[in-house]
Amino acid sequence: MPKKYHIDVEETPSRYPTIGRSGIVDWGEGCLKCPVCVKQTCIYDVYRKRSFSTEIMADTIDELCKNCMRCVQGCPQRLIHKTLNPEWEALGDDVYTPEIITINWRQAETGKIPVSGAGYGGAFSGPGFDSMWTDMSEIVRPTRDGIHGREYISTVVDIGRQSSRLEFDDTGKLLTPRLPFVRIPIPVIFDILPFGDFSPHVWRAMALAASRLGTLMVVPEHELNGLSGLGANLIPFLETDRLGADRLGSYALVEIPDGREVRDRTVSLKESRPDLIVSIRVPAQTGSTRRAIELAGSGADVIHVVADERGHVIGSDGSQHLKDAIRSIHTALLSGSLRDEVTLIASGGIAMAEHVTKACLCGANLVGVDIPLLIALECRVCRNCLDGGECPVDIAGIEAGWGTQRMVNLMGAWHNQLLEMMGAMGIREARRLRGEQGRLMFIEDLEADTFGRIFSERGS
Repeated sequence: MPKKYHIDVEETPSRYPTIGRSGIVDWGEGCLKCPVCVKQTCIYDVYRKRSFSTEIMADTIDELCKNCMRCVQGCPQRLIHKTLNPEWEALGDDVYTPEIITINWRQAETGKIPVSGAGYGGAFSGPGFDSMWTDMSEIVRPTRDGIHGREYISTVVDIGRQSSRLEFDDTGKLLTPRLPFVRIPIPVIFDILPFGDFSPHVWRAMALAASRLGTLMVVPEHELNGLSGLGANLIPFLETDRLGADRLGSYALVEIPDGREVRDRTVSLKESRPDLIVSIRVPAQTGSTRRAIELAGSGADVIHVVADERGHVIGSDGSQHLKDAIRSIHTALLSGSLRDEVTLIASGGIAMAEHVTKACLCGANLVGVDIPLLIALECRVCRNCLDGGECPVDIAGIEAGWGTQRMVNLMGAWHNQLLEMMGAMGIREARRLRGEQGRLMFIEDLEADTFGRIFSERGS
């Protein structure tokens, strides 16, 4: 049994004041000049600590305020109001919403699971992963020392091809050759960043974080030179064959894009290094299920299915999600008796800790994360960098050690949430998450079962 896995987190403050969800509007006119102002009795002392930040050109009270509303309720003239911050509402997009960005910021700073004492006041379901509910029927009262005091829960997963059967000779000697695999302690790898204000410091911070976590990082081959000494945690993405066989020795895995020559490239790489694991990067699009079956049938070690950065199946105009692609591929591999032979990695739109669990329940062995790593570096998902604009938080100028700890903190919080979800579902082994769709409820299926007959009869 693998030893118990723990991620050491350490509070790592942001370099810039974060954008708060709500702002305080403080009207001076009509003030009664009370002997003891409600601002002076703020239990968080935000009115004294507030300042004006020239970096974000805003009052820092929006970041400091904890939304307890005591000042709003306590002012006799009702001169203090709370209002939504328009700059906060403008963060991100429809997938990386302001709420998700704020949560990931907080996790990267503290390494702790975000807790809302006011409960959840949002929608009951939504698109993508939000249309899935997990079965928490096994949840029990937590022990005094929390999740780490409960019975052992393993988050270990293996990457590589497995034999469909084992053969032995008359003496009991194993005849089936042992296939190479890599074992990582968490079902998450770092994927290629789709955009960002890059610098050698950013790539090194990512690689160091992957090393500390014991996981892997997919990295473009042109960035490998700046990451010497970290080869054990890198997966070079080989768009070309410029990386010679002599340089493959320090890597357990490589990744290549899917294409007409993918089989020949795989054979060539295996001839250079028989113990090398080759991952094939397949876009999640129409035909990707059929393609996954072809690759698995031809002996692929790993199939890495990649949706667009928002988690949408490419070319579907947002109507299909990564979860749909995973379910389709997983089911097809099961039907072809190939599922246990190949590792399936899913990437694109993995924005929150719960998405890791849900993607695995749909059928993935593990997931790749990208944009949340940028958010850990204070990214606002503004995408200015795509148009050559200036990054508002100068991500390229980070110090590598600071960036490493922020990513480690984020994954530490995600890992604890993974443990919480697995414990609540009664699953003690991350490898058992794969394709456990009996633990899932899909809103579209529930609505069809509940209301489909009513509306179909009404229509007739």
